[in-house]
Amino acid sequence: MNSLSCRSLTAGYGRLVVCRSIDLHVAAGEFLALLGPNGAGKSTLLRGLAGLSQKSGEVVLGERSLTGLSAARRARAGLAFVPESRGNVFASMTVAENMAIAARRTPQRRRAERRELTSSLFPVLDRYAAKPAGLLSGGEQQMLAISMALLADPAAILLDEPSQGLAPSVLRAIGEALTQLRSTGITILLAEQNTRFATALADRVVRIEQGHLTDRPAEHPQPGTAVAEAGR
Repeated sequence: MNSLSCRSLTAGYGRLVVCRSIDLHVAAGEFLALLGPNGAGKSTLLRGLAGLSQKSGEVVLGERSLTGLSAARRARAGLAFVPESRGNVFASMTVAENMAIAARRTPQRRRAERRELTSSLFPVLDRYAAKPAGLLSGGEQQMLAISMALLADPAAILLDEPSQGLAPSVLRAIGEALTQLRSTGITILLAEQNTRFATALADRVVRIEQGHLTDRPAEHPQPGTAVAEAGR
């Protein structure tokens, strides 16, 4: 397990600065929820950590500094990113082909273990192994996107709004899978607008508003106690 932290992280796009001088620490094995309204800077912060929008500051995974590394090299170092758009899924390829691509850099001895984990989290995908990913429902594509990130055997995973646009029944399934994933000890940073969904899962909650972390409290039930309610 590895912790994930950033110091004085500034992130944005072009000349636009969205997040400025953010300090954040996610302990090894912790499930941290980052809450905030649309436009608060949640996605930009995650993309900054992943190496897609960072302008300055330091990002550290475990004992290793990721500062200056490209997004691809950060992924190889063990930082997985599941974007809001499910952009890691190749629509024209089958589910099995997507998974094979995701696992290609994982040592052979670890692939079977990673595949067993994703099958236990999202068994429905096993039935659709030969189906093009573009023909899956939005919820099934989200399951595939998360599975692909996990098949790369990451030390930490960034999840950007996985609940967005999902039907209640699918949201419950995603919540139950993340509860199971939480028990494996992987370090998780979840960015969400859906407060009930996120706080039902997380060990700890932080808020972001206008690109800055805030001390404003958020409702925070005990982890895992409201997963079923989160999909209502």
